[in-house]
Amino acid sequence: MHDDQSRTQYEDHGRIRPEHRGPSRREFLKTAGAAIAVPYVITSSALGNEERPPASDRIVMAGIGIGNMGRGDCESFLGRGDVQYVAASDVRKGARDWAKARVDKHYQNGDCQTYNDFREILARGDIDAVHIATPDHWHAIMVIEACRQGKDVYCQKPETRTLREGPLMIAAARRYARVVSGGSQRVLEDYRDTVNKCWAGELGTIKSINVNVGPLSQLCNLPAEATPPEIDWELWLGPAPWAPYNKARCDGNFSTAGNSWRSYIDYSGGGMTDWGAHHFGGATFAVDVRELQPREIEYHDEKEGKFLTYKYPNGLLLTHNRPQTGNLQVEGTPGEEIAAKAVPSYKGDGGIYGDFIECVKTREKPFRDIELAVNTVAVSHLGIIAYELQRSLKWDAARQEFPGDAEANRFLDRARREPWVL
Repeated sequence: MHDDQSRTQYEDHGRIRPEHRGPSRREFLKTAGAAIAVPYVITSSALGNEERPPASDRIVMAGIGIGNMGRGDCESFLGRGDVQYVAASDVRKGARDWAKARVDKHYQNGDCQTYNDFREILARGDIDAVHIATPDHWHAIMVIEACRQGKDVYCQKPETRTLREGPLMIAAARRYARVVSGGSQRVLEDYRDTVNKCWAGELGTIKSINVNVGPLSQLCNLPAEATPPEIDWELWLGPAPWAPYNKARCDGNFSTAGNSWRSYIDYSGGGMTDWGAHHFGGATFAVDVRELQPREIEYHDEKEGKFLTYKYPNGLLLTHNRPQTGNLQVEGTPGEEIAAKAVPSYKGDGGIYGDFIECVKTREKPFRDIELAVNTVAVSHLGIIAYELQRSLKWDAARQEFPGDAEANRFLDRARREPWVL
């Protein structure tokens, strides 16, 4: 963890001055019974009905990054009666046009505002919460700035691109009292059977669980193409190293094996972080270590293949790509009887999206609170570093470093282009 002085220096950098902020509904979300200004014209939409709360009870929301997952997130939040979706930001004109047309059609008006630069959304005082579904290299910068500007955040997985980003995101959420949720619905929904068996005590004391996922991200050497006028290429790159435009470089398809930003090291950790956020999330939840980080990562290079063993402080083992072992395969102690535990679940209704909105209202921590999400993706990053160095590692979670290992500590973060620094 970085010291308090450096953290404070970062969090104070670039903050919008109070006199530049517009009227805010933040206090309503921070304290019960806060006063809400009544609109001058009372419409039927503002008053609400049986299916839709009055305007004063809706969460005002906007989207940042309206690509494949961003569109899905937009649809999910737009379909909620307790949300008023008012704006969207994307560096691509086509995505902005889609968002405006979709939102305006839903509300039967022309009120949705769109922006090229996400900072214009964060500067709006009337917006309570944002969902973020940009490429991974943008997540930390956007989440931290959103917290500074008083916004609650739903951020798609994987929440971080580097290990250093996680503690900074957690610190921002706590300092500014924000609700920040990670975006993997699969953690609870896809792996519920395994989760239920583990938490019910059916498998006895859990010894280990395996995750199969990959690949790692790769270098991108795609040739330069003419940059279309419909994209702000400089802003798409943002903190990433400058590179020439190529359609495949910034394609948002879900492949992690090439021809998508998810495939390339400057923007993503590849399948290890993209699908790893799902699988490691489900595994650490099932065996109840999602509040911890590993203390050791053993690198194995055997005849059957390369794999990892993560050792947790409580003695539990998590393996990655262990030969002849299935995804989320659990090794327990058959025949042993242990007490069942209640399985944590979503709050409110409507799955992980409803969980976030309910927590925006109540100020509780969501099911995938940012700290739990960071612990999950840290497993991916630690594994990537072990594979890159082809050796075992020790990890000090309290200090967020590899103790006495200067070579490994070089992988804690990546350089960022000005002005997009942490």
